[in-house]
Amino acid sequence: MHSLVTPPALLLVLAMSASAEPGPRVTTDTAEYCGSLAARLADMPAATEEPSRSLAVEGMRLCGNGHVRVGIAKLRRAVRAAQAHTINR
Repeated sequence: MHSLVTPPALLLVLAMSASAEPGPRVTTDTAEYCGSLAARLADMPAATEEPSRSLAVEGMRLCGNGHVRVGIAKLRRAVRAAQAHTINR
């Protein structure tokens, strides 16, 4: 069976998509990523609306207490909730 995308074409697509992003984004389970998510959320208009606000508060509390993975999960949910709130307006 033949692939629809050849390896050189795949590399080109990946390079183009990577260059479209504003810069590298930290995506590991670290306290730095908690801060990165919190900063992204702070720039969103719906960040102060529920449930985004309470999820973000809980996520930052968890990150601060060393529960980084669970805190990141809460912060990601807060970002998704803020995005959904913005779209539904």
